[in-house]
Amino acid sequence: MGGFFGAISKRDIVLDLFFGVDYHSHLGTSNAGMAVWNSERGCERQIHSIKNTPFRTKFEDDLHYFSGSCGIGCISDSDPQPLMVRSHNGLYALTTVGVVNNSEDLIEKHFVENGHQFMAMSSGNVNVTELVAALINEREDIIDGIRHCQDMIEGAMSILIMTGPEEIIACRDRDGRLPVLIGKDGDGYCVAFESFSYQKLGYETVHELGPGEIVRMRPDGYEVVCPPLDNMKICGFLWTYYGYPNSNYEGVNVEIMRYRNGEIMARNEISDGTLPDVDFVAGVPDSGIPHAIGYANRSGNLFARPFVKYTPTWPRSFMPESQEIRNRIAKMKQIPVPELIEGKKLLFVDDSIVRGTQLRETVEFLYSHGAKEVHMRSACPPIMYACKYLNFSRQKSEKDLLTRRIIEEIEGPEGEKHLHEYADSHTERGKCMLRTIAEKFGFDSLGYQNIDGLLEAIGLDRNSICTYCWTGEE
Repeated sequence: MGGFFGAISKRDIVLDLFFGVDYHSHLGTSNAGMAVWNSERGCERQIHSIKNTPFRTKFEDDLHYFSGSCGIGCISDSDPQPLMVRSHNGLYALTTVGVVNNSEDLIEKHFVENGHQFMAMSSGNVNVTELVAALINEREDIIDGIRHCQDMIEGAMSILIMTGPEEIIACRDRDGRLPVLIGKDGDGYCVAFESFSYQKLGYETVHELGPGEIVRMRPDGYEVVCPPLDNMKICGFLWTYYGYPNSNYEGVNVEIMRYRNGEIMARNEISDGTLPDVDFVAGVPDSGIPHAIGYANRSGNLFARPFVKYTPTWPRSFMPESQEIRNRIAKMKQIPVPELIEGKKLLFVDDSIVRGTQLRETVEFLYSHGAKEVHMRSACPPIMYACKYLNFSRQKSEKDLLTRRIIEEIEGPEGEKHLHEYADSHTERGKCMLRTIAEKFGFDSLGYQNIDGLLEAIGLDRNSICTYCWTGEE
């Protein structure tokens, strides 16, 4: 997916920028970059691939080259950025996070006919951030250009622009699918996706941008230059999976939501009479752990960690692109605690089940160490649709989703007409899907959180939360 961080101050902000960007490393594994405006040397920039080395180790050696009181940076799961852009709007640095579903149409309709050229990447594709810059530059000033860009793009696009040593412009995507927050300290301001990233640096939250809102930041203050829109659809998956535990989005803390979500799952199973008799409740590290704590507390079962992940050399934020290597690393990271597995009945809560790639290996791993029973729970509903707004997963199509493959096995193309039934564990089709997955992967039982329980755990107006990957509703 990706994330960005920017800071503008009366003092040097290079270290704030370095640590602020680094604190977004869990959001992307492809490229990273920093751009700093120096009053004497102008804008200085570095971009590195982080596919084989984490952000910190790639940029540590660059720190002594950078100095300045204004800078932006990003973790990108796609294109190299920030980009430097020179146009009738002047020289500026630009970084983006989002998805442009109609990029080819935009290139064809707006640029090819006018003779506009793009630098092609090695894949032959156009850098999405360059496309955003071209859209912005179709207007006479940057603010109008950003609004024009948001109107033209199908998908979601959050934007961060540094126009000089005294100004940063931030824009949250039109539907507010991702968060953008502003922090303040005694010398200036910062902007970020993850609130904890700047709180650790001594800033406190002063403003959270609304959908489509544009804010201009300077060392002595910020102003809203384009007010927020009304149609917020913030991603519900933020809380269940890829949000960091310390962060708050729309006033809702990630860790607290996960505890509450697990409690609701257990409460519903108690009500339905489906709560299994187990020795321990455990979370699949790392995001599944707080969901499991909530589940254990409500169910009355002991919480334990039958296996832990070895992360010093392969942290979650750094995984290779090769699926074969990722599978092997996932297996190597699982370190058992045999005393908590042998002869035990275990219930595991995972943050989600997307492709199901590692499910079989996990259950085989547990049974090979003597587990008596293995029950699996997903902290979010069955994922039925590939997200078209955010790159939160590597799946390329809906056929990569475990649920869609299982439904295809059960009744072929006809199953696509009944996805809402398969997503509901109280229907015959829903029960059939659960049984089929459990049998295929060797679980003694399988359960998913339902959409109502998930929305209750988040606690916001349900109409303001995007549930597309679960319901297919926009």
